[in-house]
Amino acid sequence: MTSKSVSVKQLSRYPVYLKLFKQLKEQGVEDTSAPQIAKVLGFTEEQVRKDLQLVSTIDGKPRCGRKVINLIDDIENFLGYRDSTLAVVVGVGHLGGALMAFRGFDEFGLDILAGFDPNPKLVGSTINGKPIFGIDKLENLIPRLNVHIAILVTPQDCAQEMVDELVRCGIKAIWNFVPMHINVPDGIIVENENLASSLAVLSHKLKKKLGGK
Repeated sequence: MTSKSVSVKQLSRYPVYLKLFKQLKEQGVEDTSAPQIAKVLGFTEEQVRKDLQLVSTIDGKPRCGRKVINLIDDIENFLGYRDSTLAVVVGVGHLGGALMAFRGFDEFGLDILAGFDPNPKLVGSTINGKPIFGIDKLENLIPRLNVHIAILVTPQDCAQEMVDELVRCGIKAIWNFVPMHINVPDGIIVENENLASSLAVLSHKLKKKLGGK
């Protein structure tokens, strides 16, 4: 498989492809082509060809396209979905609890082992069979669980302090759901999931669709 760099936009398209290919597999479709994929997903044929060429281990055939089952294997391997990645949720409020309860992460190779929260009413309970511990257990449990990803869903006023603690405990990557910038040392990966920004884009597009300026 090629080692060419992948843009963020390009990387974000692969889960979309994967969902489509799994649907095609369930429908009994064995082969698909760039024009067919582009038409369904609204991408350009050039985008699709470049994206699939980057991850495919088997070349497509003229007229037939590519095998759906091969495309699924190639994308899952490329994205690392075949290798289970361990994570913890820090901040088990409404959103954090919903993330712990979501069973679809298994499909993407993400295994949430536990949650951490300062609320004594939550400590000792479970969500989706996953235990919730106090924040004071981070230092002891993060190394023992061999976890490298923390899903951050804390209030803003304590987010940076929590990030500092997570890094100190050995966390290497943070999926940040807190709508603020967080500072991390070099080498720590941060992926920001800004729900407010996504809603702003959605609202703006809707306004234009309905005839607004």
